[in-house]
Amino acid sequence: MTQATQSQKGIQMTESAINQVKMLRDQQGKDLCLRVGVRGGGCSGMSYTMDFEEVGNIRPEDEVYDYDGFKVVCDPKSLLYIYGLVLDYSNALIGGGFQFTNPNANQTCGCGKSFSA
Repeated sequence: MTQATQSQKGIQMTESAINQVKMLRDQQGKDLCLRVGVRGGGCSGMSYTMDFEEVGNIRPEDEVYDYDGFKVVCDPKSLLYIYGLVLDYSNALIGGGFQFTNPNANQTCGCGKSFSA
């Protein structure tokens, strides 16, 4: 895993993750933010969610983290389970993609996309 940037944030992103989400956002042709959260389900009980959304959809209760003008948003309920999460990205042929390192996870499934806390 590469070094996370600005470790004081509740959701941390490595440089490679920031670059990848910015590239994906630019392909959308809009100024979007990245919403990160959790929902019930997955192999281990909870699964990570991640999607782009309009900046205008940010709610007053959301936590917003700024990465050089790119906003990462999380609702307070999800943040209880993922505070301190490090989001990384790898372009490896096997095991590549976004990777979540969650300090609150008691158990993580083999695919790394779900956890229990």
